[in-house]
Amino acid sequence: MTYPPPSGGWNDPAWSGQQSSPPADPALPVSGQPIPTQPTGPDPYAPADPYAGGDPYAGMQQAAQPMAAGYPPPYPNYGYAPAPKTNGLAIAALVLALVGLGSCITAPIGAILGHVAQKQIRQTGEGGEGMAKAGIIVGWIVTGLYLLLVLFYVAIIVFAISQADTSSTGY
Repeated sequence: MTYPPPSGGWNDPAWSGQQSSPPADPALPVSGQPIPTQPTGPDPYAPADPYAGGDPYAGMQQAAQPMAAGYPPPYPNYGYAPAPKTNGLAIAALVLALVGLGSCITAPIGAILGHVAQKQIRQTGEGGEGMAKAGIIVGWIVTGLYLLLVLFYVAIIVFAISQADTSSTGY
């Protein structure tokens, strides 16, 4: 057979008899010379076998003392302070003042409860100062508008009665 074998599996007549063996490599030893021996051992440049058995942590040493669980706080009083408890009267003041927008009756109650809630907040340090202030403001504004509306209705009624009196007497 010829070297290299022809592609496609057919014999090329041009190759037959020209070359019967591969060309000689000058780096290879000539027949009859001993082959130089290579040191035997693992190839330091070969990739590690990922499927090789054994403990990958066999040569490692354990830490002298175990690690502490969790982290210590970096500074005392670090982080957000818990929100203070909200005063219940402040919530009630705001709710009643806002309900007073529709009913007009609960608005002054909400304003008064807002004042009481502010006093309690100053004494106890609870939260809800903004709600108490909003209850006071909304409650008194709605109460004032309600009083203006009542005065306007009274003025219309008085005006209507006075017009009815003058038309009945004929003057």
